Amino acid sequence: MKKYLNGKASPIVLLVDAHELSLSRTRDLLISSYPDSKIITAQSIEDILNKFPKLKIDLIVMDILLPNSPGETPQTATGINFLTHLLGNYPKLNIVIHSEQIRSLVPMKQKIYSHIGGFTVVNKTLASEEIITRVNWALEQLTYVKDIKDIKVIDSELELKPEWLKLVNLAFREGFKDKVIAKHMCVSERMVRHYWDRVQEALNIDCEELKNQGKNLRVITQIRAREAGLID
Repeated sequence: MKKYLNGKASPIVLLVDAHELSLSRTRDLLISSYPDSKIITAQSIEDILNKFPKLKIDLIVMDILLPNSPGETPQTATGINFLTHLLGNYPKLNIVIHSEQIRSLVPMKQKIYSHIGGFTVVNKTLASEEIITRVNWALEQLTYVKDIKDIKVIDSELELKPEWLKLVNLAFREGFKDKVIAKHMCVSERMVRHYWDRVQEALNIDCEELKNQGKNLRVITQIRAREAGLID
């Protein structure tokens, strides 16, 4: 029997996926590969927070398209925010991102590289054998993020902050104008405009050039944000 963490052959795994069918398939795959493991499932951030502190988790396998609470619409920003929380508070936790939204991890690559625990990513569309290989690597505390493709429009040295991602999602997923966004974020409209400047800088958008070309700056920002995987 293959052993992993500190000689442990029966890892405790938290599996997180908002979609019941995907959750069931992945759970069956993990059980067949790790018959002695304990698999705990969750389908929302609220569900995770109810279970996570009570268990000594060896590995979390999670999608990043998640809802905050049961019944809410899953959003990439929700999963990214929770992943940021995990990286900041559980540096030794082993993590597998099992998702079709891998590109959304581009702004987090530096944080991921700094993570002490295992960290791998695997697209849901890959074969079962490859998924289990990535899970094995994470349990062995290896890092594999080759699938996080850098998007040329992003300045790799400029990290997108959580408030900028929230701005993008409020504008392009919810359709809110700046005045309403300011209320949601509890900041001034002036600060919202500052956030837009920083997001556009991160996406290498030349605002003056676009204005001279008569193009809609907000529309171009939305296009670039989608290309970069910041929104679905």
